[in-house]
Amino acid sequence: MAASKCTRLTGALSRQLLDSVDSVLFDCDGVIWRGDQAIPGAPEVINSLKKNGKRVFFVTNNSTKTRQMYADKLGKLGFDATADEVFGTAYCSAVYLKNVCKLDGKDVGIHPLGVGPDPISGVQKDWANVPLDKEVQAHFSYMKLNRALQYLSNPDCQFVGTNTDTRLPLEGGKAVPGKQAVETAAQRQAQVVGKPSNFMFECAASQCLMVGDRLDTDIMLGSNCGLKTLLTLTGVSTVAEAEANQKSECPQQQKM
Repeated sequence: MAASKCTRLTGALSRQLLDSVDSVLFDCDGVIWRGDQAIPGAPEVINSLKKNGKRVFFVTNNSTKTRQMYADKLGKLGFDATADEVFGTAYCSAVYLKNVCKLDGKDVGIHPLGVGPDPISGVQKDWANVPLDKEVQAHFSYMKLNRALQYLSNPDCQFVGTNTDTRLPLEGGKAVPGKQAVETAAQRQAQVVGKPSNFMFECAASQCLMVGDRLDTDIMLGSNCGLKTLLTLTGVSTVAEAEANQKSECPQQQKM
């Protein structure tokens, strides 16, 4: 794919860009909200797009909520949204596992869970023999990381990642870590079902716009799928990083 061109958006270009697309894909964290606060103006922009006949979808690598939970949060923050318009990595992971593990029509009992403690017990030499637990749940701790490593020492164990994000932006400029700790410990690459994998969303590329705050996930997703892309400056990536990528001799960076 040819290198993309980075152009600063003006009022006239905004109208031209919107006239060229039927659908707009929005990242969530750092783009339309930070934590539990909507980014000022975001609800009005998205609701206006829908009133003017644009299809809007919410595409997030955050796997902590179901589609309905995200729709509820969107509604609470003033966005006009339904669960069918949300494509999160929890949903995409379920679709992937359904296809790979041939679980069509079965309720396998995988439920979303919050964060919580997992006490460290025993001594270090015991940790490599920690009992594997099918009820491991989604709470993250050092012992959960250790248990994941023991699972992944089996090459036949499926390793599905919801994203490639190194961190998740929060209010006040703070952030929490992403999923690469597991990849590093296991020395394996996950099969990623979230951005920038095009598994997450297949659409009419020439008529879609991807809006996001991360060059390496949101903008890369758009590039991988042949979409028009728009980088906001409300979250992770900066203009300087975008310009540096355009000047890079690395084809992968030129796509961001």
